[in-house]
Amino acid sequence: MQIPRSNKSSVLPLLPPLATHSIAISRSQWMSSPTGCGGRARASAQKLHFRRGVEQAGPPSISISDSSESDADDRDIDGRHNYDPVITSVAFNEYYKEQGIVSPEEWDTFIEVLQTPLPAAFRVSSSSKFCAEILQQLETDFRKSIHPEHTEENNIDAIAPLPWYPDNLAWQFNFSRRQLRKDHSLERFHEFLKIENEIGNITRQEAVSMIPPLLLDVQPEHLVLDMCAAPGSKTYQLLDIIHQLNCEGSLPHGMIVANDLIAQRCDHLIHKMKRMNTANLVVTNHEAQCFPGCLFSKTYSYEMSNELEKHPHQLLFDRVLCDVPCSGDGTLRKAPNIWRRWNSATGNGLHSLQLQIAMRGIALLKIGGRMVYSTCSMNPVENEAVVSEILRRCGGSVELVDISGKLPQLIHRPGLSKWKVHDKNRWFSTFEDVPDYRRGGIVRSMFPYRSTKVALQQVGSHPTVNSDAVNKACELPLECCMRIMPHDQNGGAFFIAVFQKLARIPVINKKSVSQEEDLPSMQELPHLSEDTNLLEVISSEEKDKVGERSPKWKGVDPIVFLEDESIIDNIRSFYGIDDSFPLRGHLVTRNSDSNCGKRIYYTSKSVKDLLELNYQAGQQLKIPYVGLKMFERKKSKQGTLTCPFRISSEGLALILPYMTKQVLCASEADFRLLLQYKSVKFANFVDREFGDGAWELMPGGCVIVLDKGSEALKDWSRAGESTMAIGCWKGKTSLNLMVNPLECQEMLQRLLSGEPVRRG
Repeated sequence: MQIPRSNKSSVLPLLPPLATHSIAISRSQWMSSPTGCGGRARASAQKLHFRRGVEQAGPPSISISDSSESDADDRDIDGRHNYDPVITSVAFNEYYKEQGIVSPEEWDTFIEVLQTPLPAAFRVSSSSKFCAEILQQLETDFRKSIHPEHTEENNIDAIAPLPWYPDNLAWQFNFSRRQLRKDHSLERFHEFLKIENEIGNITRQEAVSMIPPLLLDVQPEHLVLDMCAAPGSKTYQLLDIIHQLNCEGSLPHGMIVANDLIAQRCDHLIHKMKRMNTANLVVTNHEAQCFPGCLFSKTYSYEMSNELEKHPHQLLFDRVLCDVPCSGDGTLRKAPNIWRRWNSATGNGLHSLQLQIAMRGIALLKIGGRMVYSTCSMNPVENEAVVSEILRRCGGSVELVDISGKLPQLIHRPGLSKWKVHDKNRWFSTFEDVPDYRRGGIVRSMFPYRSTKVALQQVGSHPTVNSDAVNKACELPLECCMRIMPHDQNGGAFFIAVFQKLARIPVINKKSVSQEEDLPSMQELPHLSEDTNLLEVISSEEKDKVGERSPKWKGVDPIVFLEDESIIDNIRSFYGIDDSFPLRGHLVTRNSDSNCGKRIYYTSKSVKDLLELNYQAGQQLKIPYVGLKMFERKKSKQGTLTCPFRISSEGLALILPYMTKQVLCASEADFRLLLQYKSVKFANFVDREFGDGAWELMPGGCVIVLDKGSEALKDWSRAGESTMAIGCWKGKTSLNLMVNPLECQEMLQRLLSGEPVRRG
């Protein structure tokens, strides 16, 4: 999103050409809903949050340092644009010194680290079949071959695992991205990172952003909502966790719902998630603060009404990740252009939106569930103030979880208990200090929570602020929050709070909240009964749609369960799929006519239940992506085929253990021959017996599995995640490979010397 025209002129002269198109936010929630996405009226509210903040901000007070030694760079690993500013912001310094986020003795070190480039980090996918090989290559090859002279300090490793991340799955290299691109001695490592990232074996991700999913304590059976998911690194990490903890050869019982407001960002999220090859993911496109609850009446007319009580009648989650849009000043090391336009009004303008999203996340949480609230901002108005207001509104319904001992080797600090609010060159310690004409932009929830009885004292006929209460710390246990500071372990800044839901949320008097009046005590608020708990899960607008089948979302293909028994039976019979592998009820297409649909997707039971619930509730969820691509229709020049569907590479690992037909075991020589030449005639295979076996296969899709000698699989049910297999198409005279070039490249790399294969 661009800076409003009224304020852009004050910053434009200092911005490099390609930096003028961005603003210091870390999520897409500021942007309005795109055409056809629904929620246009609600989207204007998000614009209002932005305008309130930015219109109050004058030109940011900045100065450019004379130093030219910084190697700051906010490009990605491949780099698109480049500039090397070393910028300090007077407004930034004054604000955070006053807030006391670090001690005066630490300040110079804190600023010095903020002005240096952020070390890049990546995470190895634990669900990858090559996870062990990649970790071994990092430890025994790159860690030893890349020497400390590539780093600024010779006493640290150039590449090392993050000590606080479990199983050494997260790594950080302590040299700049520019060095990685320009230094020829790092070329092999750079190529390795690019290839493995594109395949999905590793994910480039800032180190501190890996922390929230770890603290969410996700289990394979959990239903998880990622409210502001794009670009998707945390979503990918969550999927990794549920698959890693699950038994090999079976699907997790849980699922991840990844949501984002902007359709284009959802597309980017989907592109990244396709590398995971999972049937336990649903991508939705909604405003986070208005995420549908999919609640429908218990009297809903449904053909399975006699079994209705066996099905859920609203959408609630075991875990919610609430990584909200924020000012993003914790990312200054990788996005130094934020220095130029930093101002306190940005955080003030986002506070209400952050609170709305967090409260919606709590509402969608099951009793006993856990929510992680996080930002990449250092501003207490976006962090502790939001947490404080959540606790105040929810009373005893939620509690803060003490996470100080969860990651022992992670250096972190407790949350702040005191802070002030800055507005137009003025500081306010309490809401009562704010002039009436400024109370539209500065709200009570921005201040530390203090008991009204303590904060006010009667002087004559007017209540005034007790001077002793001004310096009194917040009465809530905010020390349970976690602050990550850049200079503690050479990373970015981050804020994390973990909530546990203990009971239903009390009814909130929305009128009093909007007018910023004192809310009644939690004891005075009635709790909703099970049958009338609508404020917690569904808006009144959604309630009107319950039981109705709304038209399909504009621009999104319909999701249709495949109910054509002839197609399902044909696929099961052709590939000899065991009856223990459920197909009926788990296959969906994105075309209402199953005879025209090209792709068939497989969904886990939890995703299947969600789709059914969404249909029953009137299709409240806008779902651009769901399921794992399992079968794909292929036309053949040979005329009519017994089965026109081939098994896709994405779904092969899941279905292979249940196949009894159209599977052949190949020697390494013949397996490599297929990967190299893509199409091989039966007579040209090294092993004549394999060539004869290939010729005897039925025309159509087939699977070739690598024979590992003594470990050759005779029983396909033993095929695991480490089994190397490829999908092929059996033609009249040859076997043809049905695998994308990148996958071929990866497999050849593993079969050959282990050296990365050049792309070309």
